Amino acid sequence: MPRVFRTFLILALVALAATLVFAACGDDDDDDGNGGNGDGGGIDISGVPELEDGVLNVGSDIAYAPFEFYEEGTTTPDGLDIDIAEAIAAKLGVDIDFLNTGFDGIRLALETDEFDVLISAMTITEERLETIDFVPYITVGTGILVPAGNPDGIAGLDDLCGKTVAVQVSTIQFDMLEAQNDLCDDDVNIVVFDSNPLAVEDVRTEGSDANFSDYPVAAEDAAQSDGALEVVETQIAPEPYGIGLRKDSTELNAVIQAALDAIIADGTYAGILATWDLADIALN
Repeated sequence: MPRVFRTFLILALVALAATLVFAACGDDDDDDGNGGNGDGGGIDISGVPELEDGVLNVGSDIAYAPFEFYEEGTTTPDGLDIDIAEAIAAKLGVDIDFLNTGFDGIRLALETDEFDVLISAMTITEERLETIDFVPYITVGTGILVPAGNPDGIAGLDDLCGKTVAVQVSTIQFDMLEAQNDLCDDDVNIVVFDSNPLAVEDVRTEGSDANFSDYPVAAEDAAQSDGALEVVETQIAPEPYGIGLRKDSTELNAVIQAALDAIIADGTYAGILATWDLADIALN
């Protein structure tokens, strides 16, 4: 082989090798989902203290299907809220970790920095806004779960007067029942449980006449009851759910809102609601 040609061939191979090394380095930057700059979908998270570790820590009471629950026989969380949280984390280019937290203490756990945000089927109320901030993401009303055939003919809140109603602690449904008692001649007997599944079981075993919970949850409980329970058709007082944040998490609030806007714009949000057959609870 002529010396000139051999020299040219060697130089060409060196150039090719350098090109391949540069390309490989570029691939490594993309593999972490944020291009190496903390930006997973055009959202700059570089000034967000809570995300400096690359993880969005989410507090959730994972016993409230279809919003949050564990896949049967596993410790894998699932549900509409879980899917939305994961989609938001993906837009931010960070990992996500769910911390199962009882609903009655979940706001205090957020305020004491046990996690970054709470996403747990929480309705935005004036009382809750006094201590934490929210990013609204869906709109949900309350439902009434009753024994199959609705033996007491319950059609709405007024019909709960004089009845025994099972409800989860610290929910807006508990507050609604207490307010209803101001209008009742015969008070609602409110029976409070630590979790909604326990409240539902009290109706199934005829301890209570009805269960009061978020409408999609009541509908899911009816669907999973093997015909023992049904949900009253009327959905009461739809209000927004919110992603809860500490009052001083202003930077995190802004990027969570930006990520939510992004998944709405690209169709991910609508797809998640459709997966859970809950398109009618889209934010409005």
